[in-house]
Amino acid sequence: MRVLIAGCAGFIGYHFTERCVDEGLEVVGVDNLATGQNANVEHLHRHEQFAFAQQSITQPLKSEGPLAGRFDWVCNFACPASPVDFKSKRLDILEVCSRGTWNLLELARRQNARFLQTSTSEVYGDPKEHPQKETYWGHVNPIGPRSCYDEGKRFAEALTVAYRDELGVETRIVRIFNTYGPRMRSDDGRALPNFINQALDNQPITIHGDGKQTRSFCFVSDLVEGIIRLVRSDVRDPVNIGNPVEVTIGQIAREVVELAGSRSEIVFVERPTDDPQVRRPDITRAQTLLKWKPIVERRDGLALTIEWFRQARASDRAARG
Repeated sequence: MRVLIAGCAGFIGYHFTERCVDEGLEVVGVDNLATGQNANVEHLHRHEQFAFAQQSITQPLKSEGPLAGRFDWVCNFACPASPVDFKSKRLDILEVCSRGTWNLLELARRQNARFLQTSTSEVYGDPKEHPQKETYWGHVNPIGPRSCYDEGKRFAEALTVAYRDELGVETRIVRIFNTYGPRMRSDDGRALPNFINQALDNQPITIHGDGKQTRSFCFVSDLVEGIIRLVRSDVRDPVNIGNPVEVTIGQIAREVVELAGSRSEIVFVERPTDDPQVRRPDITRAQTLLKWKPIVERRDGLALTIEWFRQARASDRAARG
């Protein structure tokens, strides 16, 4: 098996790549490092069966160097996905979701490879259905501050299905819900990294809104297991992969403070426009068709994540002298 993984230097892309090489697959990672971490690529290079090509998927992938030869899977994890990116990288996100996905689909078509598109719970927008089933069409503001990501991913799904139905490409679509774990971007603007950094510094924990909005946090190893099962399956329609245990943002903040041994207080600030009020996956399809469900308890996953942040910060301080 030979696999191309676009976005291998990102948080989830890294963990999926690590899983593939651990299973003995030959992997070529592609990333332009616009938001991916070079440290992730350096860590992956310890595997003999990993090779890296630094380029953007918005440019055609030429069959040369590490990209020469045929691939069995083409997996698209590439796309800036953090709230801080929605302000400064709107056009980049839209280009990656459109032209970038198109380029990867075309590569999969030429090589008769199976194509995996990583989509997102954001295609449901601020949902009116709860929990969210894959059959729900969503409630998305097409011109709002999050639209570059929400609508970009919705277009990428439509493009993937068009390649499947019109050109016969074997495709899989995973809709990823809130995921956490080691190697999250420290500066990505999401609630959990913000809370952890603030707690470790004993600074006020800033919650946007009243903290009653909910999310469903899935540990990254559980997510990767679900994606692996999906790409190996015969399931052609989108599948939610996430943890159905719903929790308020306020509760998550309190757990982070406790697990970090922090003295931080919690403060409330203005909530961003179009921030979803609720988020919880219906995982019936994953449970039934993939025999998958998450197994990592949230507090255990949070403890591992906090410890990783603590060690990474210590390493950064030591490197700076």
